[in-house]
Amino acid sequence: MTTNEEEDEMRDEYEFADPVWNPYVQRFQELKLVSLDPDVKAAFPDSNAVNEALRLLMKAGTAATAHRVSRAG
Repeated sequence: MTTNEEEDEMRDEYEFADPVWNPYVQRFQELKLVSLDPDVKAAFPDSNAVNEALRLLMKAGTAATAHRVSRAG
């Protein structure tokens, strides 16, 4: 056996007969990552600040839509 073959051998202490589900896999499957441009990143230092701004924008959009609908009726 060469040195590379010895390094590729599976160790005896590795046990795959009873696998354990990763409890964090669901969180990472649901995670959505976005990239912020440097100027936007400077204005929003953390995810809470971004979320607050986006919620405010969503409310403004909903209010504007409701206003247009009420004026049309």
